Amino acid sequence: MSERPSRPNGTIGPTGKSLTVESLPPPDTRRWVIRRKAEVVAAVHSGLLGLDEARERYRLSAEEFLNWEQLIAAHGLRGLQVTRLQQYRRSDRVDSPAQRLSRDGMSRDAADRD
Repeated sequence: MSERPSRPNGTIGPTGKSLTVESLPPPDTRRWVIRRKAEVVAAVHSGLLGLDEARERYRLSAEEFLNWEQLIAAHGLRGLQVTRLQQYRRSDRVDSPAQRLSRDGMSRDAADRD
């Protein structure tokens, strides 16, 4: 028989407070504020919850959870703010050469008029 590795009883959450399974957001959470998303990511990273367990508990897709992880890694907790997501998506977008030429040409034309 294979024994399951023991889990920690708790960990330090993103706000610096103790985080336990009992203090995690409830499974029926509908409003995902920054702190709640970060708590779930911290719980998975610490082993408090397994990835599959967190995905099932909170009905998260793998893509959604991985997105939370990537945003925290790239932008810190503020990266999880919904209004920031649009800004990050825009800045991560790669323009085609035609789009860059069009954009650059328009800015040069505007500068010539001044």
